[in-house]
Formats: sequence, C-alpha cells, structure tokens
Amino acid sequence: MANATQVDLLIDPLTGKELLQKVKDLDELSREDKAKACGYYTTSKSGKPRVNMMKFLNALIEAEGIQLDSSHNGSGRGGRSASFRITVQSNGNLLIGSAYTKQMGLQPGDEFEITLGRKHIRLKQLGENGAELDDEDE
Repeated sequence: MANATQVDLLIDPLTGKELLQKVKDLDELSREDKAKACGYYTTSKSGKPRVNMMKFLNALIEAEGIQLDSSHNGSGRGGRSASFRITVQSNGNLLIGSAYTKQMGLQPGDEFEITLGRKHIRLKQLGENGAELDDEDE
C-alpha cells in the first residue's frame, strides 16, 4: 500500500481561492514552506524537495486577480521566458542568456565591471571610456 501514499502526494498545486486560503492558514511558515505545502515543488533525483517559488508566486498573483501579462504579446512567438536562475556550467562559466541581454538592450562589446561579494556577483555596466553608468543613464 506504499504506492497509494505516493499517489496521494502527487496532487496538483493549489490555485485560486483555495491557494489564498491555505497561504493565510499557514501564516507562521516561511515562503518556501508555504509553497511546498501548497504543492509547488518537485522531488530531485536525490529525493530532496525542490520548491518552485516562481510558479507559486505567479499563482498567488493570478489568484488575487492581477494580470501581469496579456493573453498574447503581439509578437506571435512563444518560447521560454527568463527564469532569473542560472547554473554554473561544467567548465565553470556562468551563462546569462539572450533573454536578459535583450531585455536590457545590450549589444555585443558592451562592457561590465564585476565585483564579488561574499555570496553574490554584481555586474555594473560601463559606458564609453569605461565610465560607470547610473540607472538614470539608461
């Protein structure tokens, strides 16, 4: 009967009013624990749960009746959307991807200054002659 228990765990994530109510009921939990309790996770090959926070937050926004995107974007093209999550490649490189560079209007040859923090990497776009660009310079 172990399979029956596994099947019970494989339910669709909560949406709409049920999602909103469950989140309110779980007020004392962290965001990750709320997302997991509402079914927004997958299990990795090693058996560890992996929370899908973006799907959870998008479902909350939709449950509140807020539409961030129109039903079609006018371009007639689908495709992947930027997830704001990347993985270090086997050669040690971080690949940001064209979805981000297009969104920022970056061109080949644009330069950045890299500063390393304890647990973050910051890229600051440089203008002509290596001058730093402020947010207002965009």
